[in-house]
Amino acid sequence: MTELWLIRHGETDWNLARRIQGWRDIELNELGRRQARRLAERLGDEGHVFDAIYSSDLKRAHATALSVAERLGMDVRVEPGVRERRFGVLEGLAMDDMDAHEPEASAAWRARDPDHGLGGGESLREFHRRVVQAMDAIAARHPGRRVLAFTHGGVLDMAWRHVQGLPLTTPRHGQLLNCAINRVALADGSWRIVDWGDVDHIGSSADDIV
Repeated sequence: MTELWLIRHGETDWNLARRIQGWRDIELNELGRRQARRLAERLGDEGHVFDAIYSSDLKRAHATALSVAERLGMDVRVEPGVRERRFGVLEGLAMDDMDAHEPEASAAWRARDPDHGLGGGESLREFHRRVVQAMDAIAARHPGRRVLAFTHGGVLDMAWRHVQGLPLTTPRHGQLLNCAINRVALADGSWRIVDWGDVDHIGSSADDIV
């Protein structure tokens, strides 16, 4: 069995403002840096053995990964496949402003239209394919091992749906919490959820905004 521990980045100021980040390279805020340190302390204290640490190349995920890697004495491997979805014209907008500024893209986003590119962004179907390919590739490199991957809320959404066999258009019930531990496993060619949304190290006051 291969375990993939998916970790969303710590909090950013754009999370607080409910602004769509996407491929915008936003830094962690002070709370986000504390969340990353607490995660690093927990993983270090619990003594888990990881074969590798992967991260999105965006600063908010990479900084979270570096905090843990330093504590565990490991390197971080950049994996673009676990970068956040590209949200096109919606990037930089607060959720409350999307309808006024980009009504077509906003409507497609809210409806979860799987083939709408959001004006220069990725469609849900394209994004889902990228995330699944990255998960499978990481697992193939580390068969029977445990791996950390630092990523984003949208990636967690795609992973949740893939593992659960849920359509892209249905509502999601799993949480996407900052710095939560989300464990999935691959055995006999099938993914399953081991545990999801573990925030014992930081509490649950996190936001779902990507």
